[in-house]
Amino acid sequence: MARTIGIDIGGTGIKAAIVDVENGELVSEKIKVGTPEGAKPADVADVVHELVEQLDPNGSLPIGVCFPAVIINEVAMSAANVDRSWIGTNVGDLFEAKTGRKVHVVNDADAAGFAEVKFGAAKGVNGLVMVTTLGTGIGSALIYNGVLIPNSELGHINLPGSKWRTAENLAANSARVKRNLSWTRWAERLQVYYGTLEKLFSPQLFVVGGGVSKEYENFLPLLELNTPIIPAQHFNNAGILGAAALAPFSD
Repeated sequence: MARTIGIDIGGTGIKAAIVDVENGELVSEKIKVGTPEGAKPADVADVVHELVEQLDPNGSLPIGVCFPAVIINEVAMSAANVDRSWIGTNVGDLFEAKTGRKVHVVNDADAAGFAEVKFGAAKGVNGLVMVTTLGTGIGSALIYNGVLIPNSELGHINLPGSKWRTAENLAANSARVKRNLSWTRWAERLQVYYGTLEKLFSPQLFVVGGGVSKEYENFLPLLELNTPIIPAQHFNNAGILGAAALAPFSD
C-alpha cells in the first residue's frame, strides 16, 4: 500500500488524513481543525506539524499539501483568505523544515481536479479534462492525459458581453445566491462560461465540483454543450486526495 498524508489548507479550516494513493481511500481518520486566526505562515506551519504527528507519530510518510494560492516551484504567488505574508513564501520549504518530511505543495483547485481524474468522475478519460469548482469563486484545473497543468485560474477570465467582469463575478455560486437567481437564470450565465471554455480549449470532459454540484440536476441538464459535463464525485475530501496523490514518495 502506497500511503501519503494529504493536507487541505483553507482560510477557515485545515483537514488532513492518510491516503492510500493507489485507490484514493482514506486509511486514517480525517482530522479537521480551525485555521489559526490571521492564517500566518508560522502559525499554520505549527498546525501542519501537529496534524502530521497525530496521524503518523514518529513516522516518515511524505506530505502533499493543497493551498489557496497560485503555487510555482513551491512558492505562493498569491494569497486567498490567508495572510498576505504568504506571497513569496516557499511553502514547501516552510513545512519541510517544520515537519522534517518531504512535502509537495499544489494549488487547492488543482488538487481537487487531479483527485477527480485519478480517483473520481474523470477516471480513465484521456485528452483534456477541465474541472471547475463553483463556490464563492470559480476554481479550475486542467489535466491532460493524467498530467496536471497547474494554476489555470479560469475563474478570472472575462466573459463575452461582460467587459471588466470576470467569470466568477457573474457565474460563481455566490453570484447565484447573492442575486437570488433561479436555476434557469444561473444556467444562462453558466452556458456563457462553459461555452467560452469549450471554444477556447476543446476539452474531452467538463467536471463540475463545489458544494452546489450536489444539486447538479437543477442546472447541468439546462446547458447545451458539445462537451460532456458531469458532477464531481469527491467533495470535502477532494483536496486531501489530490494533494496526497501528488506528494513525493520516499525512496
